[in-house]
Amino acid sequence: MTETTATPETTEPEVLTEIDGNVLVITLNRPKAKNAANAAMAQQMDAILTEFEANDSLYAAVITGAGKTFCSGMDLKGFLKGEKPSIEGKGFLALTQQTISKPVIAAVEGYALAGGFETMLACDMVVAADTAKFGIPEVKRGLAAAAGGLVTLPQRTHRAVAMEMALTGDIYPATFGKENGFVNRIVEDGKALEGALELARTIAANGPLAVKASKRIIVESIDWSTEEKFAKQQEIVDPVFVSADAKEGATAFAEKRAPQWTGK
Repeated sequence: MTETTATPETTEPEVLTEIDGNVLVITLNRPKAKNAANAAMAQQMDAILTEFEANDSLYAAVITGAGKTFCSGMDLKGFLKGEKPSIEGKGFLALTQQTISKPVIAAVEGYALAGGFETMLACDMVVAADTAKFGIPEVKRGLAAAAGGLVTLPQRTHRAVAMEMALTGDIYPATFGKENGFVNRIVEDGKALEGALELARTIAANGPLAVKASKRIIVESIDWSTEEKFAKQQEIVDPVFVSADAKEGATAFAEKRAPQWTGK
């Protein structure tokens, strides 16, 4: 995974990448602007996520923010200039309208607001520092949380909770997110990335075909009827059960060793 090129007005890219074993770490990198998303950041995220999907040696990704902030949302200065921090068909930061086939975990320190909160919601799991703050304050600016706050949040929590967050625009603590189902784990301040990497490494140690199939079923089955859900599930899991990885998993268990996955 190579880092993207910086724009002329910056000294380094708006998004940084690092590989930790089979895990890709993606860092939103505009700390002086509290990682507010601009067009350049969205374009770089698009390239990074496309490469992540295509790289068979990467099993999971963690998205975090530089400078003790996850993402404060859209860069309003850029918005006033006509910039959009989104990619057509893929959404805010090239993530909120698409489903990545591999697990993506958000590591949240500080604020995840507006588009930043919606980017977090687009991730499969969330590890948050106990000092993290969440909110979709768009209504306070005469805008609407159209990058997932209004359509994704109700699927991740109770309707009444989503309604309150969207209509008040208030800011909420990490404990609120854990209590209402959109935060998986809360860790000490400064430990969100460490906690997310621990979770990502645990996932990446499992069979990649099985992980991808499991995620796909959980994502897609929300639209399946009771009558069709097991048949549709079977179509997705059948190739997993006859894969080389399935045989390797059983063999490794019998031989009391760690499996060597090939993704085949």
